[in-house]
Amino acid sequence: MKILAIADEESKYLWEHYDRTKLKDIDLIISCGDLDPRYLSFLVTMSSAPVLYVHGNHDDKYERIPPEGCICIEDKIYVHKGIRILGLGGSMRYSSGNHQYTEWQMKQRAARLRLKLLRRRGFDILVTHAPAYQLNDGRDLPHQGFQVFRTLLEKYRPKFFLHGHVHLSYGRGHKRYDKYRDTHVINAYERCVFEFEAENPAESLH
Repeated sequence: MKILAIADEESKYLWEHYDRTKLKDIDLIISCGDLDPRYLSFLVTMSSAPVLYVHGNHDDKYERIPPEGCICIEDKIYVHKGIRILGLGGSMRYSSGNHQYTEWQMKQRAARLRLKLLRRRGFDILVTHAPAYQLNDGRDLPHQGFQVFRTLLEKYRPKFFLHGHVHLSYGRGHKRYDKYRDTHVINAYERCVFEFEAENPAESLH
């Protein structure tokens, strides 16, 4: 399965210079937050792939302008063609925004999913906005990652962890790809396409 991960900055390649052939091989689109809701609506309209999303810390406008035709996976385990996808959006709390959380609050959100995780026997992809603590995050509070994400990766060992929030334009210290134990970590800033092979342990990143 070919998945397009997006976050933080609308891709001019997709939005301003659109050509249907650019998305013809994409099976699923996952937004890691901080994108114009109209951009998500555009992608779901112009492709045959479903669009899943979590909120970024700047996505308060989604209450007024929801991304039409898209599926919010906040605090859910969404299953797409057998792939279990867990969504936990938002960033570390640094102001009064709706999609900001303390470490304790994010830990409580994860704890409320315990029964669902037990029923589903874990998950295959973790989708967040913020990164995990000390795993491609920033040292300033707004860009600091959550420790509970590392706990989830260690306990459930998903194949992929997708996040945004830390722009690759911030500097060379922020990676597009990383790996934490058994999990491929992808910073979805702007756009990134990767392969998820449900029955084959080899994943191809590009």
